[in-house]
Formats: sequence, structure tokens, C-alpha cells
Amino acid sequence: MKKVFSRPKSLIDRQTHFCPGCTHGTAHRLVADAIDHFGVQEETIGVCGVGCAVFMYDYFAIDAIEAPHGRAPAVATGIKRVHPKKIVFTYQGDGDLASIGTAETIHTANRGENITIIFINNTVYGMTGGQMAPTTLLGQQTTTTPYGRNFRNDGYPIRMAEMLATLEGVAYSTRVSMHNAKEVLKAKKAVRRAFEMQIEGMGLTFVELLSACHTNWRVKPLEGQKRVEEELIPYFPLGVFKERKGKDFL
Repeated sequence: MKKVFSRPKSLIDRQTHFCPGCTHGTAHRLVADAIDHFGVQEETIGVCGVGCAVFMYDYFAIDAIEAPHGRAPAVATGIKRVHPKKIVFTYQGDGDLASIGTAETIHTANRGENITIIFINNTVYGMTGGQMAPTTLLGQQTTTTPYGRNFRNDGYPIRMAEMLATLEGVAYSTRVSMHNAKEVLKAKKAVRRAFEMQIEGMGLTFVELLSACHTNWRVKPLEGQKRVEEELIPYFPLGVFKERKGKDFL
């Protein structure tokens, strides 16, 4: 009988603790699949951000280190410079990467550090109770914007993939989604491409994955996936915003 499904070697066989319908588990599998695909499990080091993303180290069978809030790109920079042959990636949520970690993210990208950043965008601070994130949509109710995010008070949601694509040091910047099987397959290709470009030494690669946070959105899992499609994607369009085709950097 043909084997059509198996757990990636880079993932630990452990029951998930994430909320029902949460796509952190899907994102984990996509990253682990890429690590297995390139046969770099022993050479890969993951850097965990803060928030729900931090639990990455409970599920991956690789070396991992936890960074202070927002500092994952800086920690990853240090690791990569000391061990340039290692495959280094960060795994961060929107509060960690796009709020307190904005400076680290932008300057790491601008320097073109040869690492991969995996960015989970669910438009809310998930672990700490559902506060407004930099990516919270206009009108979206959170515990700190009970009447909905208002641009006059709170500014606009940040589009990280588009912003980073403008920087010379970035080799690859894309946004994908995990709200249905078709989009998961596209996300799988994007994550693989990001790791492939790092292996080729082409500079920083950035993959933003749209995700749902059913608990803090207070919706059922299927409603959350529908919301990703109908509300998140119109503001955070999917696509490749930059892809360096060769070693054409200065």
C-alpha cells in the first residue's frame, strides 16, 4: 500500500495544546516539511518569539532557543554570524514581530541577514488575552479596542510583507494563508522557497502566514477560517511581493 501521509521527522509526536482550529500546528508542519525536504534537521536552529509562537520548541525536533520579546531577529543574527553554515529561522507572532520587535525586524531585513523569518499574523495578541496588535483590522474589536480599532486613535494595520519587500536586503517576501487546503499547499511552497533561498545564501527571506485566533475572535473554527478569507485577505492580499531570482544583490 502506498504511504500518503506521515509526520515530518522534524516534528515531535506530541498532542497539541493549541486552541481548536488554531493553525499554529499547520504552520509547524509546513516548516518541518521544509526542514525534512532539504535534509537539514541536524543543521537547523529555530528562534522562538514570545506569545503562542514560543511553544514552537515543544513541537520541533531541532535545536531551538527562546528570545526576549521582539528580539528573535537579533538573536537569529548572532547565531547565523557565529554559525554561518547553520539554517536559522525565527517563528514569531504579530505582537512580537510587528510591535516591540519592529526595529529588530526592519534592521535585520535591511542588513540582509541570511535567515528566514516565519511570521504568524492573526491580527491579535493571542496568548495574553486578545489585545490590539499592530495588525488588528480597522473596526476589529479587541480587549483594548472594545468599540473597534479606529485609525484616528490607533493608526492603521501594518502590512509587514509589503513594507519589508522595499528593503534591499530582503531576498524574498511573501504572504500566504492557511484557511483552506488549496492555500495550505501554496503556503508549503512558499516556506520551502524561503528555506531554499537561505541555503543558497541569497539574503533574508520572510513568509507571512495569515492565521485565525478563534478564542480571541470569539468565533467557531469554521467561522474563523471564513473570516480569514473574507476580512483578512482583502486588507492583507496574498502574493509574492519580492523574489530575488539570482545573486543580484549589490
